[in-house]
Amino acid sequence: MKLLGRLTSINVRKAMWTAAQLGLDLEREDWGIGFRSPQEAGYLAMNPNGLVPVLIDGDFVLWESNAICRYLASKLGATELLPTEPRARAKVEQWMDWQAGELNNSWRPAFMALVRGQPATPEAILQSVASWNRHMGLLDAQLARTGAYVCGDTFTLADVVLGLAAQRWKNAPIERAELSAVEAWLQRLGGRPGYAEYVDNGMP
Repeated sequence: MKLLGRLTSINVRKAMWTAAQLGLDLEREDWGIGFRSPQEAGYLAMNPNGLVPVLIDGDFVLWESNAICRYLASKLGATELLPTEPRARAKVEQWMDWQAGELNNSWRPAFMALVRGQPATPEAILQSVASWNRHMGLLDAQLARTGAYVCGDTFTLADVVLGLAAQRWKNAPIERAELSAVEAWLQRLGGRPGYAEYVDNGMP
């Protein structure tokens, strides 16, 4: 299997951190800003969105980072990361979908302006920061309830995708809420394989 995408992409790092949890030596090829363009015709034939990452597994091609994480866990039979019991799996996927939708939408205006340098009004940035902190507060409340990981006592794919998202929030140049459960959880995640390389590596 091969993953196409630059390591500076948080979505590429999701897949690589998942691979690290699985003990999978996933080959990676640089594509994206500073490397080969995902707007090339050959890449667009694999992913018409022109975004990274793309996973290639023989004649099977998959895009969307959370889908790639699910595929890797399922292919290797890692039911601790992605349960097969319907209710347990639904909870993991619920929080993964929340990350990709609600949480990402909250931080995007502020992050893209303050870190990526895209234009935005001060009001839009302030609103985004407030929304970002509010959504992280929802995650903090969930972690306070479980006392361990996002979905309970076991580390799952929900912790992979939200761990990277939380590290972005922690490192962003914004005024952050005090979220003790999130901080304690990030410390727990620090002992996981690949954390230093793919999460706490100084990349935004």
